[in-house]
Amino acid sequence: MTHPDDSGRFEQQRQEKLSQVKELGLDPYGARYENVEPAESVKARFKDGDESQRARCAGRIVLLRDIGKLIFITLRDRGGTIQIGLAKNLVGEQWRLAKLLDLGDVIGAEGSLGRTKTGEITIWVEQNGLTLLSKCLCQPPEKFHGLADVDQRYRQRYVDLWANPEVMDRFRRRSEIVRTIRQFLEARGFVEVETPMMQAIAGGAAAKPFITHHNSLDLDLFLRISPELFLKRLLVGGMERVFEINRNFRNEGLSRHHNPEFTMLEAYQAYGDYNVMMDLTEELVSACLHAVGQGTKVRFGDHEIDFTRPWRRARYADLLAEHSGCPIDDIKAIRAKARQLTIDDAGLDDAMVVNEVFEATVEERLINPTFVIDYPAILCPLAKPSRKEPQYAERFELFVTGMELANAYTELNDPAQQYENFRHQLRGQEESLTKMDMDYIAALKVGMPPAGGLGIGIDRLVMVLTGATTIRDVVLFPLLKPVAPEQS
Repeated sequence: MTHPDDSGRFEQQRQEKLSQVKELGLDPYGARYENVEPAESVKARFKDGDESQRARCAGRIVLLRDIGKLIFITLRDRGGTIQIGLAKNLVGEQWRLAKLLDLGDVIGAEGSLGRTKTGEITIWVEQNGLTLLSKCLCQPPEKFHGLADVDQRYRQRYVDLWANPEVMDRFRRRSEIVRTIRQFLEARGFVEVETPMMQAIAGGAAAKPFITHHNSLDLDLFLRISPELFLKRLLVGGMERVFEINRNFRNEGLSRHHNPEFTMLEAYQAYGDYNVMMDLTEELVSACLHAVGQGTKVRFGDHEIDFTRPWRRARYADLLAEHSGCPIDDIKAIRAKARQLTIDDAGLDDAMVVNEVFEATVEERLINPTFVIDYPAILCPLAKPSRKEPQYAERFELFVTGMELANAYTELNDPAQQYENFRHQLRGQEESLTKMDMDYIAALKVGMPPAGGLGIGIDRLVMVLTGATTIRDVVLFPLLKPVAPEQS
């Protein structure tokens, strides 16, 4: 890493060059620069032997070799790199500007296309073909081998993106995944909607909300933890297939899999159930794999994930018995197992202890895509119980590499049962944070069609499909602990 004193010296040198650029009568921060062609496109169309070829590119200098009367530059734009050649006898008066260029500067270059003796396709800049578009005043990462310090990468994503091409590629693939999700759902008749991000009642999921205040209304509000209850109101209104790619906020811990602000897909289909949503999930993820050029197998950390369909479907109770050794109805054995796992079961009701043991013994073993189906109904206040076994809910969670990627229900649409479930869920919780959503109960009384609902964590899906083992690698600006003043 560059020493702080060196950083100050480098910046001073660049400030001096900035002044010299101004003395040349040039604006060091450029202006509109049109008709730019991507570097990869230029290289793709190049034909050896055709001396009439020309190109005009713009980007950041990521490599600069000054060998006297020749300067070779590697220019990086949004999709690739191309070599720029500056020869003193070709650029004429602009040679003074060429000598003031530094790593990190953003430039435009126009000239004839050729190939060097080493075989490199090169834009040979001609007189008036060099344009400084933005002077970089900071020293780029050493030798331009990329920004290596992990914390610095997240804090200075604006450097990380152009210093590390694989980072730019990952975020381009994220964009492609989100685009694919939209196209996939719209092709199946789903309508994209937007629901409130500030809500009077924190509902739709069990999580601690962020609290804000509306001054004009003198009203405490919550940043949404889920859009679920609003989306299901739309089912009541007759929007039979709806989805939202939304930002949710949960005032909880940070980890490799958790960021307090995260992106979710939620989709609801009238007249469907959780089996329909399982099929939809398989098809959707497979479409995303195809969109980013992946086959059915993806490398993630030490694992190779096999997405070959159909994916495994396993009952919650069977998995619990298999991996914990405890039948789901033997609560004495399960509590003993919890204590063996150092889970403090005091004060927890039986269902919560069962789920704590499930999370501790089962989830990390679910490496290949696995639909865990038929959760205990008491854990699922918004899901419809099974008609055959009402102690279980028609719910699934999709796990990959031990990480939950999706959650889905056959949606509960009985207003009386939903009211009772809410009462049970709110019992003993802090009243200021949790209230009964009576308007949602009123909506159910109007009549919500039977439906399947699905939530997929976009950040986690992108992690798996791009091989990123921490959520911070797929969020452009992850939340970080502030840097101490002496470190900034």
